[in-house]
Amino acid sequence: MNPDCLILRLGELTLKGRNRGRFEKSVMAQIRKSLAAFPDLRYKQEFGRVYVEIGGAPYDQISSSLNKVFGLTSYSPAFHVPLELEVIREQALGMMQALPQIPKTFKVSVRRVNKDFPYDTQQMNYLVGGYVLQACPGLKVDVHQPEVELRIELREQQALLYMQVIDGAGGFPHGSSGKALLLLSGGIDSPVAGWLAMRKGLELEAIHFHSYPYTSERAKQKVIDLTRKLSAYTNSIKLHLVPFTEVQTSIHGVYKDNLLVTIMRRAMYRIAEKVAQREELLALVTGESLGQVASQTLPSLNAIGRSVTLPILQPVMMLDKKEIVRLARQIETFEISNLPYEDCCTLFLPDNPSTNPNLRVVEKVEEQMDFLPQLEAEAIRLTETIVIRIDDKDEADEHLF
Repeated sequence: MNPDCLILRLGELTLKGRNRGRFEKSVMAQIRKSLAAFPDLRYKQEFGRVYVEIGGAPYDQISSSLNKVFGLTSYSPAFHVPLELEVIREQALGMMQALPQIPKTFKVSVRRVNKDFPYDTQQMNYLVGGYVLQACPGLKVDVHQPEVELRIELREQQALLYMQVIDGAGGFPHGSSGKALLLLSGGIDSPVAGWLAMRKGLELEAIHFHSYPYTSERAKQKVIDLTRKLSAYTNSIKLHLVPFTEVQTSIHGVYKDNLLVTIMRRAMYRIAEKVAQREELLALVTGESLGQVASQTLPSLNAIGRSVTLPILQPVMMLDKKEIVRLARQIETFEISNLPYEDCCTLFLPDNPSTNPNLRVVEKVEEQMDFLPQLEAEAIRLTETIVIRIDDKDEADEHLF
């Protein structure tokens, strides 16, 4: 049975006190934008909920779009019928019989918004539940752990019936928490960090460091494809592609010891900070997970992070790799990240990278590299910026200068 309406729940947004109105307006704009392909939908907004009449629009396509709306906690496909007992009972029975298999247990839960309806909640539970039981031999009531819960809302003008409560993306609507710059590698962690940051309401731009010809064009395309996956949640993302070859080879030319990774990461952070400031972004977002590699021990994170003044947000910092992989599969970036095209972070690695770098020693080594500021500035000047959209098919996308 194809539902004729949807119940959307905004969840966390209702906890925002005086800011609730702004958050709900923001998530409503995102819902309408995500469902723009269906112009005949009708929306009715109430406290913490949105009711959408979908008519004959394809539910599968609508639900796929809703799954990418941040700020939407859950939704339910529903049917609306007149406020008449017999019609409600027939609809409830039809929904049960339309299930792929009749369950062994069920319960009816009635929410009576319309206090003028002649039957109260307990009476409706009995009248509807008993009618369904009589028509479905072998079916039993279990009020504690039923296989199916049939929910009925008795509203002012009509009754709504539904069985499913489907988890939405949750979080806060896009852009409601400000703007930040995601350091996006070709690995598994950073796209997940970006998704988690967007889920908390951040509007992201992304920056990627490539070292052609040491890294291939396929590695660059891999990052474009990852960005495109993330853009499904925001419609578009601006991606800054930084040519890092000169910086990386120049550092390696004069220093090959155990602090090499730390020094290169600090250069990346400084470049990223300057791009963020140019774009008026207020934080950096990275994919570090504590203790996962040499550059992600606490002393390393301290030495690298001290190279910038912008806040550094690290959403996957305390997650296990298994949890990160699960999220990567959920947002469909895992297979892309697993492609065998390495980024510049894998180049020129020392045999024993330091896991406990001393900040003063690192800064002293950098002071001897008087070429670094100029090379970093040149890398920023030569940075290519493109806009990635979910529906773009051309690798080139839209170039900005």
